[in-house]
Amino acid sequence: MLYRGYLAYPRDLAPTPPDQIRPGAPRTPIYGRVAGISQGASWQATLVDNPKAQFLSIPQRGRAFSYPLSTVSVGTYATQQVQSAPMLARYPDTAYLAHGNYGVHYQLKLPLKNVTNNRQSVSLTLQTPIKQDQYNDRLFFMRQPSGQIFFRGTVRVSYVDGDNQSQERFFHLTQRRGEMSNPLITLNMQPGEQREVTVDLMYPPDATPPQVLTVKTEELYYGSFSSPR
Repeated sequence: MLYRGYLAYPRDLAPTPPDQIRPGAPRTPIYGRVAGISQGASWQATLVDNPKAQFLSIPQRGRAFSYPLSTVSVGTYATQQVQSAPMLARYPDTAYLAHGNYGVHYQLKLPLKNVTNNRQSVSLTLQTPIKQDQYNDRLFFMRQPSGQIFFRGTVRVSYVDGDNQSQERFFHLTQRRGEMSNPLITLNMQPGEQREVTVDLMYPPDATPPQVLTVKTEELYYGSFSSPR
């Protein structure tokens, strides 16, 4: 049906061959329109310190780390991890990869652990920083994001709160290019405490990748100072 039918019109510009897409190339790459059948329907991961670890250590106070989502060939934030799924069938003048992973279910588990000796407030944020492939130790944002919307969709966050109760919250986010956004949740964690957070989303079909999921330990502790239960 894909090869015999006329199912993706009007056509866009023909894509740049994958072996010619690289950081620093003289020409801006053309990814092309995604038109075909891509491999896979979900992106599942448990984020831990290393392959043998059972938890994800929170950052030092005032610091943060981020995980890129839906990365494209030139726009991995210098991680060199391209998350665009391969195409199983495609028209010859359309995208080589499923750039954007539109409609893919992302399910990310974060078994956060406070490895410090102090109480800490830890926030979790979905952000749309400016796409770049030069630095892997910093992100760039705009003070006043404007123009085209880069992400518009629903995110589900499941976690255990400070009273050991299971919580499930839904957020409908609208973000423009370079938008830092507000935290989805903030956890107040005791020294040595571990709590698992799960983030679910269907990558929106009209989004512009990539985004990042950021874990930050706040400068201040926002919980109570009563003795832990």
